[in-house]
Amino acid sequence: MSTEGLVHVIDDDSAMRESIEFLLRSAKIRALTYENAAAFLDALPRGSAGCVITDVRMPGMSGLELLRKLKELEVALPVIVITGHGDVPLAVEAMKSGASDFIEKPFDDEALLTSVRAALKAQDGQAEQKAAKAAIVARVESLSVRERQVLEGLVAGLPNKTIAYDLGISPRTVEIYRANVMTKMDASSLSELVRMALIANLLTSSG
Repeated sequence: MSTEGLVHVIDDDSAMRESIEFLLRSAKIRALTYENAAAFLDALPRGSAGCVITDVRMPGMSGLELLRKLKELEVALPVIVITGHGDVPLAVEAMKSGASDFIEKPFDDEALLTSVRAALKAQDGQAEQKAAKAAIVARVESLSVRERQVLEGLVAGLPNKTIAYDLGISPRTVEIYRANVMTKMDASSLSELVRMALIANLLTSSG
């Protein structure tokens, strides 16, 4: 089962769980339900996409504790916290702990759906960014040691002659390496190469 766009609903109140699941499915959004945070963590596959809806007050692990646990596990799922009426301090604490949104009970169906769609959209964007970065890092890793040195010189803004001098090779050889780097990195211009280096965090290591 694909986890893309999947909403994980965690609530110890079975009526609330079923109500939210029905609402989501009515809106053509796929959902899985869990009676507590531990059951969700046990079932959570690595690299999950989607988002989480959790009650803030639950027996065992609370919604706040779940937020902290997800951060500790480096699970980047947006979390929407459901709070009871008047639980504003808890809601604020949840937002500080990384929740993407909070909804007060009794909540408006459309408000919850709007929040879920925003969370799923944010998760899609994160997944795309991670995939793009992974592809760029893989290209960098395909470079030879000398090509990597030339790349670092280029993104540091050094002219070919300076790179050649620093590496003890001829400017013509630097041009050949430069052409290889552009091809292997699939970059059409120096500016695109610099942007890729930024994404791959290369600029921090090259000054």
